[in-house]
Formats: sequence, structure tokens, C-alpha cells
Amino acid sequence: MNRRAFLAGSTSAVAVGLSGCLGILNTGGDTESGDFDVGMGSSFFEPRKLEVTVGTTVVWKNTGMRRHTVTAYENSLPDGAEYFASGDFDSEAAARDAWRSGYGGTIHQGKTYEHTFEVPGTYDYFCVPHEVSGMAGSIVVTE
Repeated sequence: MNRRAFLAGSTSAVAVGLSGCLGILNTGGDTESGDFDVGMGSSFFEPRKLEVTVGTTVVWKNTGMRRHTVTAYENSLPDGAEYFASGDFDSEAAARDAWRSGYGGTIHQGKTYEHTFEVPGTYDYFCVPHEVSGMAGSIVVTE
């Protein structure tokens, strides 16, 4: 067998195979698509930090294959800001309890959650089941 022909064919096969695997592993989402602002991968938000203006509705989309939540750190909200969490809980404790007692607030693969930010400031948030892995983000709202 011609060694060059064999190597060229092998390289092409490996490249095609890897491109398929990389497509499966791409859990960061296509943030250029415009249908969401923040993607959720295996244990990360992308982008981790997003800056928007007052009155903006931010859309999070589960672009990965695991269950996620979007849960505000209640003690870090700007004064006068509304609490937010997927599942529409009114406190961080309620969101944590709901997750522990039956996965409340889950955003399943391909699904979205949205919240409109009306007060300027920094909003820190996290994913309940992946908080220990560092899955956290922040929304910076400016006037």
C-alpha cells in the first residue's frame, strides 16, 4: 500500500471523527445566535459575566445536557432589586429547598429562563446543583 495515500486517508478519517466528537462536547452554546444571552454548559455559565442596561431582559439557555438552575445570591442583590430564580421562588432558601426536594427550578436541556433587570448594580447568581463546582455568574446592570 502507498504509505502517503494511507496517511492522508487516516488523517482525514480522524479529522472527521474528531469534528463529530467536538460537536457533541460543545456545551457552551452558540452565543451569536441571538436566542439567548447566557448559555449553560456542564458546570459553567457562558459568558460568566454579562453587562446590560436597566430594563434589559436576560435569557439563560441550557445548552448542555445536565439539569441546571439560575439562582440569585439573595444577600448580594442591589438595594430595591427583585429576587430571581428559575422556578420563580421568592428566596434563595426556597430555591435550594425546592431543588433538594425534587429538582425544583430545573432548566432542562434546550429550555430557557429569563429575568428583567430594573435596578442598576451587580447581580451574582449560581446553579444550585453545580455551585460546588464553581458554576456561578454575574449580571452587571448599568443605567
